[in-house]
Amino acid sequence: MPDKSNHQRSLSRIRILQVEDSPLDAELILTELQADGIDYDVRLVDDEPAYLQALERFRPDIVLSDLSMPGFSGQRALELLQDHGAGIPFIYVSATLGEEAAVEALREGATDYILKQNPARLASAVRRALREAEEQRARAYAEAELIRVQRFESLAMLAGGLSHDLRNLLQPLLLAGDSLLDYQDDPRLARLGALVRDCGRRGIEMVQSMLSFARGARRAEQVRARALVDALALLLQGSVPRSVHLDIEVADAELAFEGNHTELQQCLLNLCLNAIQAMPQGGVLRVVTSRVHLDGGFFEDGEEALPGDFARLSVTDTGQGMSEEVRKRLFEPFFTTKEGGTGLGLLSCRRIVASHGGVMRLDSILGEGSCFDIYIPLTRPVVDASERGEVDAGLHGNAEHVLLVVEEAGQLTLLTDTLDTWGYEVHASQSGTAALQWIEACGLPDLVVMDGDMSLFSSERTLAALSEYGYHNGVLMLCRADDPPHAGLLPIPGQLRRLDKPVSTRALLQAVRESLRADAAKQHRHRDAF
Repeated sequence: MPDKSNHQRSLSRIRILQVEDSPLDAELILTELQADGIDYDVRLVDDEPAYLQALERFRPDIVLSDLSMPGFSGQRALELLQDHGAGIPFIYVSATLGEEAAVEALREGATDYILKQNPARLASAVRRALREAEEQRARAYAEAELIRVQRFESLAMLAGGLSHDLRNLLQPLLLAGDSLLDYQDDPRLARLGALVRDCGRRGIEMVQSMLSFARGARRAEQVRARALVDALALLLQGSVPRSVHLDIEVADAELAFEGNHTELQQCLLNLCLNAIQAMPQGGVLRVVTSRVHLDGGFFEDGEEALPGDFARLSVTDTGQGMSEEVRKRLFEPFFTTKEGGTGLGLLSCRRIVASHGGVMRLDSILGEGSCFDIYIPLTRPVVDASERGEVDAGLHGNAEHVLLVVEEAGQLTLLTDTLDTWGYEVHASQSGTAALQWIEACGLPDLVVMDGDMSLFSSERTLAALSEYGYHNGVLMLCRADDPPHAGLLPIPGQLRRLDKPVSTRALLQAVRESLRADAAKQHRHRDAF
């Protein structure tokens, strides 16, 4: 049995706005949350002015509302919350909410509904609502970030065009500089010619680096460490303040490896800009490349890199350093310690390094500075198709009837298309009630795939009804990792299999095939017994 206390502690203190005119009912509802270990602050209101004031000043994480009160109603509270536009979940807790009214409430935008006569599901509903609200905020943030990235891509295209024009303008400077050098009799003209030629050449190199960066990722190529840091130095010009000393060291001038020059350049640039921001009072920024040999003990669990020779790219600063808490969360999406930061830069760096078959390491001391080490293998192992997790042909179906029961429309469509593509006859239902209606009309399926987190007609009730209809084949239950086990819900033990969400295509197809084979073997044994 899972440790429930750890799950309870994972929910931090929440702010609950409770719309209720009965203090006794309000206390009973909160007692249910207390019993489940939810830590909260609460604001109790029973009229519209107090409700609006609480939305603005109390800033709740969730609203729990009765349906009807003297002079105020749950429908009005929901309408005002939607006008507020903060994405706050809203749960009805009422004694008078019938099934049709509950369905209508969900259509109007309520997150869930709980009957006061049966409040046992309240705590789990609150947890689920807060979790989904957080996921929705993360999706909205990601969409906004995508728009921002698309704007940057447009700017990159503009930069590419400008760089092309600048290169055409700089070319004559090189010619003019060479022409002025011919006037050796006039030292001033000769010095001017050398200055013009060198500035023109330096400008051309910077333009080339800008073009390379703006063009984005290219196919794998031979990356030379010296060329990589030289291009980085050019890109950093203008970004390194006078109070920061830039020190670049290339231990092996011939060091080269297979990779993507532009992506690695982007990764190093990101790390260097972060390092500069970590030194507001100035300091030293060091970029060092070297060749190292790593044995098996260097790698951590889950890392796919193999022992051997690696190129090490190090970015070190003498800045503020990081606390243990920051280091633990450094690669979380959207976590940032910078005002206006996205929290995606380091995540992008780690993705780039991983795509090269490499690993990253961080060493940081609070108040002394930080060092990021990037390790890129000098030889890339050949990965077999089966190791990449590709789906094999043995997972194809034979037109078996699969009943799919999922409330969320997007997930239902995705799973339906997947199973249909792989040779199954899929019957999609968005509720347990619709699934049972289909069984009444068409008969029992060969397999049931069901979401374990349904609100209108729960998975437990659906499973019990399936058993009453005489269904004794396998059930694949799609669950979150922290959901409680659905054990003993069907009369025949061992036929319920759990799949943690999000489920991969391969895991789903394997589970479907194994369940169908197990059912076929069970039926064969049953026939042999007679």
